[in-house]
This record gives sequence, structure tokens and C-alpha cells, in this order.
Amino acid sequence: QVQLVESGGGLVQAGGSLRLSCAASGRAFSEYSMGWFRQAPGKEREFVGIISWLGGTIWYADSVKGRFTISRDNAKNTLYLQMDSLKPEDTAVYSCASYSLPRSVTIEPEEEEFDVWGQGTQVTVSS
Repeated sequence: QVQLVESGGGLVQAGGSLRLSCAASGRAFSEYSMGWFRQAPGKEREFVGIISWLGGTIWYADSVKGRFTISRDNAKNTLYLQMDSLKPEDTAVYSCASYSLPRSVTIEPEEEEFDVWGQGTQVTVSS
């Protein structure tokens, strides 16, 4: 059974940093692109970024470009999201997701292109 488990969320002041992790199991992690999404209260889930299966392609939403960094360690089956210069509007539940097709990546993917999701971790940025 494929499983994704996020960690690293919490409360941080505006301008601060957090690093989220997503531990994967049950699938050949190194063969799948991985994405980060977030959902703020009362809003639809929003794409944050995607990294290809070997990390050669990374794409960010404009709202986080230059502040967030996605990386992965395939030896540890772990995906990361480094968030710097956080703003109150970054407050949301952050979820990682596995792309549904191996060795494939899409720029600005739709949610439907991911078939496995983590439970999410809360990030709260205070002003």
C-alpha cells in the first residue's frame, strides 16, 4: 500500500522559515514525480510545486517562486519543501502527492494527475 506522511508543520512568525518533509513508502519513489499542494481555510486546494522523479525538473507556482524550494532524497524516499520568507497568506494545510504515472512530469499539473496523497500538515504564519 502506497503511503505518504508529511511532517514539519507548525507555527512561525512572518519572515520565518519551515521545512516540510514527506516520507513515502509502498512505491518506487525514485520513479515518480512528486508535488506539493496547500489548502487554506475556505479556499480550494492550490498547487505549490512539482519535482520530477530524479529532480531534474522543478516548477513552482508564482505565489511561492523565489521563496520556496522543493527537493527530494531518493535514497531516503523523502520529499522536502523548504519555505523561507513566509507570509501570513502562506497559512494552509500542506500536502504532498505522488504523480500517477512513472517517469512523467507536467508543468502546472492538475490535482487529478496525482493518485496518492498525504494527510497534510498545518502551517500557520502569524503577522
